[in-house]
Amino acid sequence: SLVLFTAATGIFAAPSVPSLWRAAVFVGATALLVIAANTLNCWIEREIDALMKRTQSRPLPAGRLEPRVALISGSVLTVVSLALLFWSTNPLTTLLGFIALVSYAAVYTPLKRVTPWSVLVGSVPGALPPLMGWTAATNSLDLPGWFLFGVLFFWQLPHFIAISVYLKDDFERGGLRVMSVVYSPRAVKIWTFVFTVMMLGWSLIPQPLGLSGTAYTVIAALLGLGFCVVAAVSNARRVFGYSLIYLPLIILAYLLL
Repeated sequence: SLVLFTAATGIFAAPSVPSLWRAAVFVGATALLVIAANTLNCWIEREIDALMKRTQSRPLPAGRLEPRVALISGSVLTVVSLALLFWSTNPLTTLLGFIALVSYAAVYTPLKRVTPWSVLVGSVPGALPPLMGWTAATNSLDLPGWFLFGVLFFWQLPHFIAISVYLKDDFERGGLRVMSVVYSPRAVKIWTFVFTVMMLGWSLIPQPLGLSGTAYTVIAALLGLGFCVVAAVSNARRVFGYSLIYLPLIILAYLLL
C-alpha cells in the first residue's frame, strides 16, 4: 500500500496527469510488480524465513506452498507486470520498474546476509515508485521526480534501522547482518540520528530549487526537526511510529503546498 501511494504521488506531482485509465493501469501494474518482487524474495529467503518467528508462518517455510510454484508465480508476475507497464506508460518507466525488482530481489535480498549497509541498497527499490509515477506522466527524469525519490530513500534508512532494533533477536536467528546485529546500540542510535538529519536536509531543498513555497518549507522543517528529536531521545518503536506519520504528511505537504 505504501508503494502504491508513493507511485501515485509521482503521477499527481507531474505538471500533466495521464488519462485516468492509464494511471489506473500503471498503479495496477506496479502492484503486480510489488507482488512479484515479494514472491521472489520469499522464494530466495525461504530457509531464512523458517528460522525467524515473524516469518515462520509464511506459505513457503510453513510448507503450504511448493518452492517451485512460488518461483514460477513470481517469474510470470514479473513478465506480466513489466508488459503492463510498457503498454500503459513508456520504456523509461518500465526500465525503472525492472531495476526496482532486480535491485530488491537479486541484490538487496542476498546482501542482507553480508553487510549491514545493505540498507542503502534496499532503499533504492523502495524509492523508485514515486520516480516511476513521475516518468509515467512525463517520460523524463526531472528534478521533482528525483526529489520524491530522495524523500523515500532517506526516509527508509531510519525507518528500517528502527525495525532492525526491535526485531534484533529474530534477525540474529535468521543470520541477517542488519545494523542492530553488527553494531552496538549506541552506534545504531548515532547512525539513525545521522540519517534523520540527512533526511531533514533533503526535505528542505524544494524551495531553493523553485519546486515549492515557504509554507511547505515550514511544515517540512517542523516535521523533520520532530523526527530528529524522536531519533535522538526515543526508542526504536517510537522512531518507527513517527516515521509512519512523517512520510504521508511530508508528501501531502509537497503536493498541496
